[in-house]
This record gives sequence, C-alpha cells and structure tokens, in this order.
Amino acid sequence: MHAFRLIRFSCLLLASLLATAGSALAFQTVIIDPGHGGRDLGAADSYVYEKHINLDVSRRLERSLKEAGFKTIMTRTRDEFIALSERSSIANRHRNAIFVSVHFNSSYRTAALGIETFYRSSSSEKLAQLVQRELIKNVKATDRGVKTANFAVLRDTKHPCVLVEGGFISNKDERAAMTDPLYRQIVADSIARGIVQFSR
Repeated sequence: MHAFRLIRFSCLLLASLLATAGSALAFQTVIIDPGHGGRDLGAADSYVYEKHINLDVSRRLERSLKEAGFKTIMTRTRDEFIALSERSSIANRHRNAIFVSVHFNSSYRTAALGIETFYRSSSSEKLAQLVQRELIKNVKATDRGVKTANFAVLRDTKHPCVLVEGGFISNKDERAAMTDPLYRQIVADSIARGIVQFSR
C-alpha cells in the first residue's frame, strides 16, 4: 500500500476510534504490556527484534487510548527486562481495568503468517474477539483466529486480558511490513478500536 494511503487510512481509523469512544466507559484503565525487553529479545530475525516492535506498537497504542479518554499503564516504557510475574502484579494493583499484552510471533516454518489473539478466562473472550476482528479487517492479514492459552500473564492477571500476536517476524513479508512505522500505527489503532468497542 502506498505510504500516503497508509497515512490517510491510519488517520481515518483514529478519527473513527475517537468518535465511538464517548464519555461513559465500562472501565477506565488499560494496562499495556509490551512483551519481552532487555536481555529477553523475543523473536528475532535479520536484525529485527520483537522486543523493539512490541514497545513501539505499545507506545502508539497508549497514545491512541489516551486520546480516547482512557487511563493507561505501561508495564515497561523502555528496553528493560520485566519478569512475567511482575507484569501481572503491575496489572493487579489497579481496579476497573483490562490488560493487553503486545507480541509478534515466530515459527521454524518461515511460511507461517497471520495474526492471532489469545485469552484464558470467559470474561476475556469478547475482548479477544473484538481486537482480532479489528486487526484482521484493517491490517488485511491472514486470520489465525481467537484461541485460549495458559500463558502466565493471562493466567495470573485478574482483569479481562488478552495477548495479541501481530504477525510473524520469521516470515520475510510480515517482517518487512512490521518494520514500517505506518503499519505499526495501523496495528496499534486496530487494537485500540477493539478495546473501545469492549468498553461500551
């Protein structure tokens, strides 16, 4: 997609997000968890490191959500290692909140591609469905579906919580896309749209 069209699409997406937010939110706080960090690189290929992509998308997500009227908490704001238990602990200190963990995927099969969203408890299923729907609609990625998982941050966090895998760093085409800041903005705005819909 041409850069100008990407910029225009992202701006329209955010404008639509803000229009749907309203003033009465079902929850006030979104804990944003940029996966990995510091010595924990996450997925890595061709000098592209998941920890950096996660943090950039999370920062963009934070800006979008603040403009939509939410309070946001980041489990990390820089390239540092945060234990999984501490991520959940940060989330559990806050009331009236949800938790969204941002990740990108990897596979030994370099042809593997697409976006998937994970949840664990029934209270989180609708959030996962809404976020996944917006990602697939706006990113035009392969839909790997909404799935249950027993990841530590999902298991130990008391709030509705999801973990997004926004594409495969091991896939050369998706890796190239995620290095484009305009693409990362669309991913962030799509997650934000799902969150806004869940708040109604």
